[in-house]
Amino acid sequence: MPDSTGNGKATFAVKPGPVKPPAAPPKAAGGAPAARGAPMPPVDQLKNRPLGRVLIKMGRITREQVHQALAAQQKQKANKINTPLGQVFVDLKMITPKDLNFALAAQRGFEVVDLENRQIPPEVIQQVPAQMATVYRTVPLAYDKASNTITVALDSPDNFRVVDDLHTLLGFNVAACIAEPEALAKLLSKHYATHQESLLDMVKEVGADSTLKVLQGRGESIDLDTLRELSESNPVKRLLNTVLLQAIKERASDVHFEPFEDEFKMRYRIDGVLYEMVPPPKYIAMAITSRIKVMANLDIAERRVPQDGRIPLTVGGHPVDLRVAVLPTMFGESVVLRVLDRANVSLDLDKLGMREDDLQLFRRLIAKPNGIVLVTGPTGCGKTTTLYAALNELNSIEDKLITTEDPVEYDIDGIVQVQINPEIELTFARCLRFILRQDPDIILVGEIRDQETAEIAIQASLTGHLVFSTLHTNDAPSSIARLLDLGLEPFLITATLEGVLAQRLCRRICVACKEEYRPTEEQLMELNLRPEDTKGRTFYRGRGCAECNNTGYRGRLAICEMLILDDNLRDMIMNHASTNVLRTASRQRGLRSLRDSGLLAIYEGLTTIEEVVRQTIVEE
Repeated sequence: MPDSTGNGKATFAVKPGPVKPPAAPPKAAGGAPAARGAPMPPVDQLKNRPLGRVLIKMGRITREQVHQALAAQQKQKANKINTPLGQVFVDLKMITPKDLNFALAAQRGFEVVDLENRQIPPEVIQQVPAQMATVYRTVPLAYDKASNTITVALDSPDNFRVVDDLHTLLGFNVAACIAEPEALAKLLSKHYATHQESLLDMVKEVGADSTLKVLQGRGESIDLDTLRELSESNPVKRLLNTVLLQAIKERASDVHFEPFEDEFKMRYRIDGVLYEMVPPPKYIAMAITSRIKVMANLDIAERRVPQDGRIPLTVGGHPVDLRVAVLPTMFGESVVLRVLDRANVSLDLDKLGMREDDLQLFRRLIAKPNGIVLVTGPTGCGKTTTLYAALNELNSIEDKLITTEDPVEYDIDGIVQVQINPEIELTFARCLRFILRQDPDIILVGEIRDQETAEIAIQASLTGHLVFSTLHTNDAPSSIARLLDLGLEPFLITATLEGVLAQRLCRRICVACKEEYRPTEEQLMELNLRPEDTKGRTFYRGRGCAECNNTGYRGRLAICEMLILDDNLRDMIMNHASTNVLRTASRQRGLRSLRDSGLLAIYEGLTTIEEVVRQTIVEE
């Protein structure tokens, strides 16, 4: 039986038991029935055995068929086709996919169970919320309250990460077994199809729970044992899990839990905009915060100082990392979860939404052998994602790439990534100094915040390195003034800076409910346009539908402003030209402003007037 090891992971052992063979015997190659052999041995005798040996003991194939499949696999490898042996057996019609699933389960030590006519008590079904059971493709079979152990059926041995996630989300010790996918799907439909619980249902359940009402009116005066017990209560776990799974499903980037004097708010940030959810009772704020802390292995007794942690999950077959930030406030602890879902972030320059001409310019910029390339904009405008995509494109066996970040958000294979830690004085500047001794070709500095970091970045570029970094400025030309404000000499800027990309993220119009409309004169005035300027132009907006949660938007695209330094601009910087002069000169050389890029996106039916006005409000 499983037990909690204290490190946030569940360990489990599966009882030996007979593997139930499928009812219909498969046909071997050539049409002869596969050998069945002796009765099935226990699972512990099959665990970690070669797949061919497992299938022979299961009576599915013969030794001759194993040799035949291995020969076929070797022939494929000679043609540079790598097919797993199990798939070769299936392709040769020696076994069925069901046989392969059961054999892989036995090989990994899982018991295989028959779910036909299986009766599951309602109190067991209630232990796993409907949304979680559906997302993780699992059905609870038994629950032992004494050992806090839940036994679940999975549809594939490749789905084993569910064990860790259920332990993290529900707090149970978890034992897993494998079932036939069709039978499991039937049970899911039978027990959960009519019990899809909404967030409103969860909030009502929490409000009606009598054990949680002991928190009402207690404020901060509650002992640690009681708080820990309430954070483990079923309604709190079910509510929080529903919130987290809904956030991942809706592609939220952040989840906010905010205590105020008279209420406790929960909000999602989707496509850069916050949306409020149904608020739970104020008195359960401490229980929810403590539950998040338990999941992130933080100290639930410490409520006076900020804390950071992470919750790793695997949802829908791909990893999701929840970064937890806890901040003490006047009315309790505010918690923000940053959802880092690799499935929703494409580290591909072609998929960032840049215009084709901007993309070609940026590719020429990052292909330079040395110099500094900056991406600038406010927090949340996609600077880091753009630089990750650039690094991903440049990532090759010939070059060494090193990054220094705060925090490291996505790990990229083949790139050395360093986490900044100011508490031990591991700053950008100090880290960058040591990175130069690691013989890098391309360096990413998460952010240029001070003169020391800027000077070392310049030294790195002068010694033949290509350096990427970010700045916080309103547009591309004003980044020059920002570097001068940091104390850099103009001649160093002109010698090293190759180009600056300023960007914003505008929400895309939902394609499912996109419609034409005629903007009002007031809307056009916000873009300094007159009705006669838009003759022959078609404007679009999202009507609002189920696909976009009635917002009219789904997804985002980047609008860009690309400043490439030439000799004339370098002379102007050396002569201390103002930002306005640099901006005017850049536009004369073809720089397309953020507002102009936004207008093009509007005319192409990609985004709306409101979005461009919201993101480029500083443009004149």
